[in-house]
Amino acid sequence: MDKEYKINIDPRILELLGPSLYTNIYYVLAELIANAYDADAHNVYIISNKNDITVEDDGKGMSYIDGDVQKYLNVAAISRNTEEESKTALKRKKMGRKGVGKLAALSVSENVLIKTVSNMEKSGFILSRNIGSDNLLVPLSDDEISFEKVDGNGTAIVMQKPQYTLHSSLKAIKRNLLKIFPLVDEDFVIHIIRGNETETISSFDKEMISELSTLITLGDEFKYLSDYFNTPFVNKKDELLKNKSLASTPVRMKDRNGEEHLYNVEIKGWVGTYKSTRGRKAEMADFPDNFISLYANHKMGEFNILPIVGQNKLSEVYVVGQLHIDIFELTELPDMALSNRQGYKTDDPRYQAVLEYVRNTLLPDILKMRDVFVSLGKKKKEEKKLEQQRQNEASFKKSVDKFRKNTVKKAATKISDRLGISTEKLEEMENILSEEINSNSPDMGIKSIIDSQKKKILISQTYKDKDLADIVYNMLVFNNVPPEDIIYTNCDNEMSRIPEGDVGKSGIYDYLRDFFVDSYSTQKMYVIFVTSKNTKESWGALTEVGAAWITQIEHKIFNIHDFRPEHPLDDEQQWHTSFRDEDGNLYMSKLSADIFSQKIEYICDKLGYRKRTRQENTDHLETLVKITPR
Repeated sequence: MDKEYKINIDPRILELLGPSLYTNIYYVLAELIANAYDADAHNVYIISNKNDITVEDDGKGMSYIDGDVQKYLNVAAISRNTEEESKTALKRKKMGRKGVGKLAALSVSENVLIKTVSNMEKSGFILSRNIGSDNLLVPLSDDEISFEKVDGNGTAIVMQKPQYTLHSSLKAIKRNLLKIFPLVDEDFVIHIIRGNETETISSFDKEMISELSTLITLGDEFKYLSDYFNTPFVNKKDELLKNKSLASTPVRMKDRNGEEHLYNVEIKGWVGTYKSTRGRKAEMADFPDNFISLYANHKMGEFNILPIVGQNKLSEVYVVGQLHIDIFELTELPDMALSNRQGYKTDDPRYQAVLEYVRNTLLPDILKMRDVFVSLGKKKKEEKKLEQQRQNEASFKKSVDKFRKNTVKKAATKISDRLGISTEKLEEMENILSEEINSNSPDMGIKSIIDSQKKKILISQTYKDKDLADIVYNMLVFNNVPPEDIIYTNCDNEMSRIPEGDVGKSGIYDYLRDFFVDSYSTQKMYVIFVTSKNTKESWGALTEVGAAWITQIEHKIFNIHDFRPEHPLDDEQQWHTSFRDEDGNLYMSKLSADIFSQKIEYICDKLGYRKRTRQENTDHLETLVKITPR
C-alpha cells in the first residue's frame, strides 16, 4: 500500500523552530538516544559520515499499520498521561513527554531522513524544515530504507548536510555524551563510529568515578559507585568517600488537576571532585568538565546548576556531579522542563528545593572533602621532600667523608715521600691534615648545597599562647615568608607543621637534630620565642630555650604581659609586649604594635625575604589584633 506521511504542525513552526530549538549537537544526540531508549533499544549507533550524521538503533521500530508512525508525527502530543503509560515494554521509565524531541534533528539539518522497520514492515520519509501547506512529507521507497549496522527492527535518523560537526576525536565525543547521558550499561550500549574508528560507551561509572579525588553518593541506587573510587590515601578513605542516604525535602504543590498535595523531593545521585584538571581543555563547543547536572527518569533536564548554587570559589572548578530527581517527571504534576530539555522552570518549588539543598549542604560538604584531599597531598609531598632531603644529606655526608679520607691519606703519603718523613710520623701527619680539612670545610662551601632545603624559622610557643603565635605566623606570611620555610607545631597550615612520618620518637626534637645539628648545613634557624607565664610550665618550650642558647642561635622575643623573659634568652634587648584584657583577649598598644612590626621586618631583612612597608604591616596587624592608643 501507498503510505502517506502527514505531520500535524503548522509548516511555519518547523521553519522557525527547527534551526533554533537546540544550540548544541550533543543535546540533539541526547534526545535521539533517549528516543532509542524509550523504544527499548539495546544498541545505539552514532555514525559520523562525510555528508551526514546518523543515529541508528535496534529498538522495536515504528509500524505504519499499527499507528506508531502517525503518533510520531503528532508533534507536541502528550506521550504519557498515567504511570502505566510511563513505562516501556522492558519496564524502562520513559524519557519522552512533550513530543517535540523528534524535531531535534532539524536543529542540525534542513532535511532529515527517518527510516524505520517493525516486524519486517518498512516505513520512511523526509522530515524537513520546509514542507507544503498540505503538511505532507516526502516518502521514502522501501529500497531507500536500510540500516548501516542494525539487522531487523530499528530506526535510523539521518541528518543530511549537518550544520554542526562532531568533535574530531571520538574519545572527546564519548566524554561529552557521558556527561549528558549516563544511562549506559550492558543492556544499553552507545557506539560511536567514524570510518574504521569505533568507540563504545557501555558504562559511565568507571569512566567518571576513577578520575575523582572525593565522592559523595546519595541513595542505595548509587552506593555501588564507591567500588570504582580509588585513592592513594587508603587510611583516610573514609574522609574522602561518603555513602549517604538519599536527600528528601517536602514541598507542597498542586497537581495537574489543581489539587494540592504534600510531596517529597527525593535527590539521588553523586557529586565529587576531580583529582586534577590538567589535560581537560576542550573545544568551545564541548561541555565544561565542572558541572552538577540534574536528571529525571535518567534523562538530563539541566546540564549545570553550579553557576546558580556556587560562590565562584576557585575549588569549584574541580566539582562534578549528576543528581537524579524523578519527581521532576512525575506524570500527575505539571511539566517543569523547558521545551528543549536544556533547563527547568526556575519558579517550580521542586527546582527551588533542589537548589537550596545543593547550595547549602551538598556543595559545601564536597568542597570540605576536597580540602582534606589537598591537605593530604601537601603532606605526602612534604614527606617525600623530607625523605629526599634525608637521602641527599646522607649521600652528601658519604661523599664528603670519602673525599676527606682519600685526600688526607694521599696528601700525607706524598708529603712523606717528597720530604723523606719517616713512616712513624705518617699517622700523626694524617691526623693534622684531617683536623684542618674538617675545620675549614665550611669555607670551601661544602655545606651550602644543603642550606637551601632547610626550614629557616622556628616559632617556639605553648598551645595556650597560640593566639599570639598565630599573629606572628600570619605577619611572617604577609611579609612573603613561604609557609614551608616556617616550623610552627600548632599551625593551622599543615605546610608549617612537622610532617607525619618517620621523624623519630621525639617528633620535632628528632627533626631539629637531624637537620640543624647533625647536618652539614651551615645555616642556623632563626627562632621566634612567644613567651608568657605559660612558658615556665612547658617542658618543650624550656627545652627549645636551652637548645637556642647552646647553639647560639639568634632569636627575637614576643612576650605577653606580665611575664618577664630571663636568661638564657636575650633579655637585654627590647622585646615586644602584648597584653590580655579581662576576657583573656589579646591587645597591643600603639607602641608595642610598632615594635612588633619592626621586629618582623628585621627578621625578613636578616633572612632575605621581601618585607612589606611599615604602614602596610601596621594596617594588616590591625586586622589581626586590637590596637589601643596606650
